[in-house]
Amino acid sequence: MSENFSDLEITTRKSALIQERMTEVTSHMYKQFLEYQQSNANTVVMFDKMVENISLTVEYLKKSFASRGIPTENIYYEYDKIHHIAVMNILWHSITFYSNLKDVPKALSREKDVPLYTGRIYALKGTLPELLQGYNEEIQQKLLDKEVASIYIPADNTAKAIIKMRHLGNQEYYINQIDAPRDFLLGVIETVCRVGNTHKEGSRVTISI
Repeated sequence: MSENFSDLEITTRKSALIQERMTEVTSHMYKQFLEYQQSNANTVVMFDKMVENISLTVEYLKKSFASRGIPTENIYYEYDKIHHIAVMNILWHSITFYSNLKDVPKALSREKDVPLYTGRIYALKGTLPELLQGYNEEIQQKLLDKEVASIYIPADNTAKAIIKMRHLGNQEYYINQIDAPRDFLLGVIETVCRVGNTHKEGSRVTISI
């Protein structure tokens, strides 16, 4: 009898320990899920506002270049609302903005704090037609290869968004979410259009004469 009671007590303790530990896991993942939902919602709002700014910017660029006698048919933008892709063309430059509405929570690592779960908008130099097939891990490296900058949008819409510019070593710049759509767009345009394209050169060879 006492032996059976002891077995029951051990089983009960094991069950209580499992419940306690898994309750902690559940609470942690539930918090991640809520942040994931809200950061995605904030990302959609920011992307739509950025597209509004793209439209205004394109109209200004057309007027500015036209006043200088430059044809403006290659100044335009296209917006694919379903795939969250906006492509902006400025003469010989193309810039793609892509909002990766992730299917799992993803976070920015923090050195002295807990990871920050955010949404993300990529700015890419050129175009990436593969994005029309939907995001997958195979496309991730192509995104990073073409990345000019990214903006990370937290779940708390009163918290500041984080901009990382690749040519500045991915240093973090903080900006409020109201001004972020405009300032991120302008910063990317300035980076792409000021740097421009460079001539490609082959490797040096020795020529016998």
